[in-house]
Amino acid sequence: QVHVVESGGGLVQPGGSARLACAASGNIASILSMGWYRQAPGKQRELVALIAIDGSTYYLDSVKGRFTISMPYAKNTNLQMNSLKPDDTAVYYCNVLEQAGPKGGYWGQGTQVTVSS
Repeated sequence: QVHVVESGGGLVQPGGSARLACAASGNIASILSMGWYRQAPGKQRELVALIAIDGSTYYLDSVKGRFTISMPYAKNTNLQMNSLKPDDTAVYYCNVLEQAGPKGGYWGQGTQVTVSS
């Protein structure tokens, strides 16, 4: 069984920074990509950032220049978030796509990020 565990998050002041971490473990073989989604109250879940196994990245327009996704070692991804805004407040979820896994990938439990003074 594949497990995806997130860490980080919490209360951050506007303009502050936070780093989220995600680790996948268990019966996982060939990872295609790892990414971060977020969901704010009353809004749909949206893709924030993604990194593919070839190193290519994608960022939501509203976070470009502020967020950085990385894959420092196998089955792990980090999301560095700088210059945080109140609109960044959401539950952030880690997603892992595997070659032989479910179509939508594996998901973590989510971690709350609240940006407020």
